[in-house]
Amino acid sequence: MKGQVSFHRPKNSRWLKAALALSMLFPSGCTTLREYVRNGYKVGPQYAKPPAPVADDWIDTVDKRLIKDPDEHRRWWANFKDPNLDSLICMASQQNLTLREAGFRVLESRAKLAITVGEFFPQQQSATGSFTQRGLSTAVANRQFIAQGYYPQWNYGAGLAWELDFWGRYRRAIEAASDNLDASIENYDSAMVILLGDVAGSYVLMRYFESQAAITQSVAEFQQESLTIAQARFRGGLVSELDVDQAQADLSKTLSEIPNYKAFARIENNRLCQLLGIAPEDLEKRLGKGPIPSAGPEVALGVPAELLTRRPDVRQAERQAAEACANIGVATSELYPHISLVGTFGWSALNYGNLYTPQAFTGTAGPAFQWNIFNYGRLVNNVRLQDATFQAAIANYQQVVVKAGAEVEDGVIRFLTGQDRIKELEKAVDAAMRAAKIAQVQYKAGTVDFNRVSLLQEKLYDRQISLANARRETASGLVHTYKALGGGWQIRLDGCAPTPIVEGASETNPADLPKPRREDPAAQPKPPAGN
Repeated sequence: MKGQVSFHRPKNSRWLKAALALSMLFPSGCTTLREYVRNGYKVGPQYAKPPAPVADDWIDTVDKRLIKDPDEHRRWWANFKDPNLDSLICMASQQNLTLREAGFRVLESRAKLAITVGEFFPQQQSATGSFTQRGLSTAVANRQFIAQGYYPQWNYGAGLAWELDFWGRYRRAIEAASDNLDASIENYDSAMVILLGDVAGSYVLMRYFESQAAITQSVAEFQQESLTIAQARFRGGLVSELDVDQAQADLSKTLSEIPNYKAFARIENNRLCQLLGIAPEDLEKRLGKGPIPSAGPEVALGVPAELLTRRPDVRQAERQAAEACANIGVATSELYPHISLVGTFGWSALNYGNLYTPQAFTGTAGPAFQWNIFNYGRLVNNVRLQDATFQAAIANYQQVVVKAGAEVEDGVIRFLTGQDRIKELEKAVDAAMRAAKIAQVQYKAGTVDFNRVSLLQEKLYDRQISLANARRETASGLVHTYKALGGGWQIRLDGCAPTPIVEGASETNPADLPKPRREDPAAQPKPPAGN
């Protein structure tokens, strides 16, 4: 008949049904069959390290003071050649409480990974046993069928339920937990980098304020000499009382600054104690006096691309992105049926002596599946949620990389310009010192008035303060640079032996602290030893 279409049943109908079933399992918008096979029989996207915006070289790369020593950042504080700073760094790395907390976070993540790995195997395994003395009512209908109103019941058995990881749900969860462990390890190292930078920064500031107090005291002694001269000239009738009052005002103003600098030094002292994990005490009694730390004219930077593997916070952000990607696979697996193997076996008998006989055996076994088909968009939107989280993690990773580069450039320019300032300010201080001494001699001889003496003493004080500030800025810039480069966390690999300059500073055995960092960032993480 014209226009009539005939249908022929294919010989391989079983394979057609299987293909149709698979097409239902891989609906539009989900993982395709090809992706499923390529991903190792796991649904969801396969993670690849996202691109990062990294400069080809540093802005001041032509400056000869920037060198590319790949190892100098490991113990960057040694460049200051200050034994006190070395000891403070070592003590803080062994006992800082924030760092210890980060170490226990690593242990926490390691335990979570072990729990997640356990979910890959049969999720429910139980053994049961009971003894029950039963009693049935014989005052009910059909009581003639109750042969025995009171009887004991012995039961013993075991059950198992194993959801097969057909879609990679548990493997993706293991990936996410492993990435989370990596991120916690990087967080530990990041905390170490921040800690060591903070210790060095506070030490520089403490020495800076001590230096400011010493400079102020020195200038005050100079002004005291001028006051003595003014008083002598006033008693001799050579000048009016105005010179004496002006000299006294200058001296008192300078002396009023000393308590302020000592207070700032004490604040940094207390912050150092906090970083060391000890109660506040006067560290100056044990550290003694010292200058503002200074290092050589060079700083080792390497190349910007090394920040991706050197800075722990960059590696942490990348691992967090990997974890978020794995969570997409976990969410995607919920769109597919959960296939399980379920089984129970046991023995049930009236008398204990018959409990383990073949007649008392009872059991069940068989496959099962559960498919959440009516979920009102919850599962699909959860996939979208995890995907948005992943995209946000990528953006965060890229932002951390950009921030890392900017922080290095900030530290470099502070270090380089600080050195340039020091050279000129040293000349300015020498000249101001000579001018102030000459003016004092001339005032004593009566060839200049006290205004000239006061002005030059004020300029001397200003130049000395500016020089101390430039030295602080240079030291802080170098600390900031190495902190931004991500160096220093290797101290727990290299070890250190602190000089016991701070009483009670290290009663903790360093071996008791978690050491979660592996040497090669690309290698598989090695969790810390248990406490």
